[in-house]
Order: sequence, then structure tokens, then C-alpha cells
Amino acid sequence: MKRMHLMKSAAVVAGLALYGSASAIDLSFTGNFRNDDDVQLFSFSIASPTTVTLRAWSYAGGTNAAGQSIARGGFDTILALFDGTGNLIDQNDDGGCGNVGADALTGRCWDTFLQSSLSSGNYTVSIMEYDNFAIGPTLASGFTRSGSGNFTASFSSGSDCGGVQFCDVSGANPGAQRDGHWAFDILNVTTASQIPLPGTLALLGIGIAGLGMSRRSLNG
Repeated sequence: MKRMHLMKSAAVVAGLALYGSASAIDLSFTGNFRNDDDVQLFSFSIASPTTVTLRAWSYAGGTNAAGQSIARGGFDTILALFDGTGNLIDQNDDGGCGNVGADALTGRCWDTFLQSSLSSGNYTVSIMEYDNFAIGPTLASGFTRSGSGNFTASFSSGSDCGGVQFCDVSGANPGAQRDGHWAFDILNVTTASQIPLPGTLALLGIGIAGLGMSRRSLNG
């Protein structure tokens, strides 16, 4: 059984909400992992208390907030949210079929949907592959699979996964074989940007104080 690792967020609701604040923007990001244990960081800020939505698209694919068509077949994502001093606020593995689409081959709703009511300030988001969860209580604590390389090879049983990386645990042949592309939206924020990988590695080494910015149910 594939365990849901989900810390209780302020609110998780079906669909993506559109917000009317003049200062709020929606931003979309895409990229690729080379290895299963890669971690990518992003920073965002909000000018006043609001609800922020983090939504991944790459597992089942779809159309992101920028209107881009995202292909299905990406890895099973996790998103973790940290405050401006690096404290872990929340993380989400599966958004659930009420909030994200089902993959055409596996039938699983394993894109991420994380929605939280936040105070004004700076925040950091990390994107990881299942099951590389943020350890907490801070970003500096690292991630459970750091240094493990292509750990998802161990998820493969029989012929369900043809490669040595980007496998998931759906058991769907050939749907369990994924690739390294990811896509996600940060919705209703003032600013947002991707942190270059050297910065990501530095943050993991020294923490981000002062930065300006398992298994779950297969019915997922």
C-alpha cells in the first residue's frame, strides 16, 4: 500500500480558485530531474494574508495556469512548503481525484494539490519525487532520500518498470515507468521565482534563516 504523507493544511478544496486581488499573480514552472533524489526549490512572497495554491501537473498532464499543455508521464511529485526562516509548514504527496486528474495509464490521481492560508511574507517550496519527503522541522533538516540516487528502482516489481529511475509504485505496466519532467503552478502570490540549483544545494547545506523571499492508498 502506498502511504499518504499529508500534514494537515489550512484548507484543501476541489478545483483551482481564481482570485481577484490586483497584486496577486499566478505563475507556472516546468523543468526536469536527472535523478530520483533531486530537489528543486522556489521562493515566493505575498503582500497580505491570502490563500495560496500549489498544484502539480506532470503525472497525469493537463493545461497549467500559463495555458501550456503539459504531457502526462512525469514522476509522482511531492511539494513541501516552508516559511521565510525555513520552518516546514506543510507537504502534500497526492492531491486526490477531486482536485487533480487521473493518469491515462495508471488511473492514479498522484499530482500534488496543496492549498494553505498564509500570512504576508516570504516562503519556499520544494519539489521532490515520491517518497523523498521533507524530514522537517526545517528545510535544513533535508529530505529522506537525499544521497540515495535513483532510489525508485526498488519500486519495480516484475516488468512494471522498464528503467532504473522514475518508477512509481502503481504496479501498472507500462504506466509505472515515468520520466523526469515536472510542472507546477504557484497561484495567488505577489512574486515567485525558481532558485538555481547551486542555490538549492547551498540552502540544504546551511539552512535558509534570513532568506528573502511511506506509502499511501493506491486509490489516491
